[in-house]
Amino acid sequence: MMYSRHQLALFDTLPVEIVAEILSELDLSSLITASRLSSRIRMIISDTTLNPWKKPINYNLRDRDGNYEDCFQHLIEYSTVPRHNWIDILSVARADFLLFEAERPTLRDQDYEECFKRRFLPGWAKWRKEGSWKAAYLKILYRVWHRSTTSCTADEAWTKYIVLNRNGSANLLEVSSRTFNPLHLVNEMKIQNNLAHLETHIRLVVEFADVRILAFGVLCKPRSTFSINENARTLLHPPGIHRDEEEEASSISPRASFDESISVISRDANYFNPPPMNSVYEPLTYPQPSSSHANYPFFTPGGGDLRWRGAGLLEEQGNYWVGGMLLTAQLVTQDTRTHSGEMPALQDLDLVVGPGRSHYMSLIWADLDAIAPWMSECITKRIDGQGLGI
Repeated sequence: MMYSRHQLALFDTLPVEIVAEILSELDLSSLITASRLSSRIRMIISDTTLNPWKKPINYNLRDRDGNYEDCFQHLIEYSTVPRHNWIDILSVARADFLLFEAERPTLRDQDYEECFKRRFLPGWAKWRKEGSWKAAYLKILYRVWHRSTTSCTADEAWTKYIVLNRNGSANLLEVSSRTFNPLHLVNEMKIQNNLAHLETHIRLVVEFADVRILAFGVLCKPRSTFSINENARTLLHPPGIHRDEEEEASSISPRASFDESISVISRDANYFNPPPMNSVYEPLTYPQPSSSHANYPFFTPGGGDLRWRGAGLLEEQGNYWVGGMLLTAQLVTQDTRTHSGEMPALQDLDLVVGPGRSHYMSLIWADLDAIAPWMSECITKRIDGQGLGI
C-alpha cells in the first residue's frame, strides 16, 4: 500500500508515545525493518522508556510451545533493542533456546541475579556458592535442561518434598532421586491413613519457566471432620481469593486483602492458625509464574489455572481434602505440556503420566514460603524428616 506525502507528514506529527504504541503491535521482524526506515522511528524504537520491543518479545515468550520467531535468537545484533529486555527473556525463555540457540548479551552481575531470582526457586540458590550470579544462572540453567532430558541424578542424589499433615504440621522428607515417584509415596501415605481404597487426586498449584508445583492428595466425603486437612485447601485456595473475578468480593487487582470471616469446618476452632485477617496478597514475582498462572496467587483466566474446582468451602461434588497432601516440584518440558490420553487436561493423572512427566527436583521450606507465604501462619510445626517433631 502506497501512502501519500500528506499521510506520511501526518504520521510524523504524532506524539512519540502513540508512535511507539503503534510500533509495539508489530512482530519482531517487522519492528527490525521499521527501525531502518527513518532516524525518527529509529530513535523511538531504541528509546529505553518507550520500549516498543516489550510487547512483541512478550508475545514470543508467552508461546507455550516455545516456537519463537527466527530473528528472536539474534536480537543481540540489533543496537536498537534496549538491554533490559533481556532480563525478561532470560527469566522466561526455554532453557535449550538460551543455552544452545540464542546469542546472549553482556549484562551486569546484578542483572543476572535478578534473572536468577525471577526464574528459579529460592532453594536452588544453594548451588551458587561463592561464584558470580552469571555463573550460577548458567550452571542451574544447564542443570535444569540436563535433568529434564536425561535420567541422570548425579547432581542431586536425594529429592526433597513436603507433606502437609492434617494436624497442621508439615514434614520435609527426602527420597533417592533414582526411585522418586510421588504416586508411590502418596499410596504409602494413604495406607498409613486408612485411605488406600480412595483415588489419588493431583492439582497443579503454579507453573514457572522450568518447574511446576504439584499437590497430591485425597478428595472424599469424610464421615467426620477428624481427617479433614484444612491446610491442603488453604494452599490451593488462599482465603479471600476466589475464582470468579466478576464477583465483587473476588475482583483481581495488584493487591488484595481479606477482612471477611472465613468459617472452616474443624473439630477445634483453636487447633489451626488461620492467616491473619489483615494479610495482603501480591502477585508473585520471585520466582515469576508462567503465562498460564500470571496472576498467581490470584486466579488466572485462560484454562491453565485449575486450582478452583468447586464453590465455597467445598471441592468438586462436595468433597474435602483428607489425610496428608504431598507437594513436589516437577520439571517442565515441551512434552510435559502435551495432553496425554483421554484424561482431563492439567489435573490428576494427566500431570504425572506421559512423556516428560517423570523428572523432579527438590522442594524445600524456602520454596514453600516463596510460592505460598500465607501458609507460614497456618503450619503449626515444621519438621525436618519423619516423625511428629516431639
